[in-house]
Amino acid sequence: MARRAAAAATPALVALDDAGIPYTTHPYTAPGKTAYGTEAAEALGLDPARVLKTLVAEVDGAPVLAMVPVSGTLDLKALAAARGGKRAVMAEATAAQRLTGYVVGGISALGTRQALDVVIDLSVAEHETVYCSAGRRGLQMELAPDDLVAATNGALAEISSS
Repeated sequence: MARRAAAAATPALVALDDAGIPYTTHPYTAPGKTAYGTEAAEALGLDPARVLKTLVAEVDGAPVLAMVPVSGTLDLKALAAARGGKRAVMAEATAAQRLTGYVVGGISALGTRQALDVVIDLSVAEHETVYCSAGRRGLQMELAPDDLVAATNGALAEISSS
């Protein structure tokens, strides 16, 4: 996998470069609707099970990033259980942007403004590589699931439902 070009730098890609983790970037034209992950999968001709959306939630009031396939939905009860909490709710878009430093549709689990706990759906283990936002709309990064877990210091858990 190739490294990024300097002109395409996002905090997420810089974090991967700094960690020495290999990846490939995949730019695409983003129509800018609201199903950003699904749009990325369609534009790049990918299986939606391999494309992850990064969602900002709160478990017992603490922010957490949840990464699930765009083909599924986040199971908030499972997320709360994975974090040892009682209740999880989705964060408001403005709070998500403030916490991460990214715009909705371009939120990455890497290079966030504030260090956040990350929970990644266990289904990533089924794939040789997965895709997720590289830190801006219209740019996905492809990397090995183990590298994604290592780079985010994430925890694997079954947090997605179909």
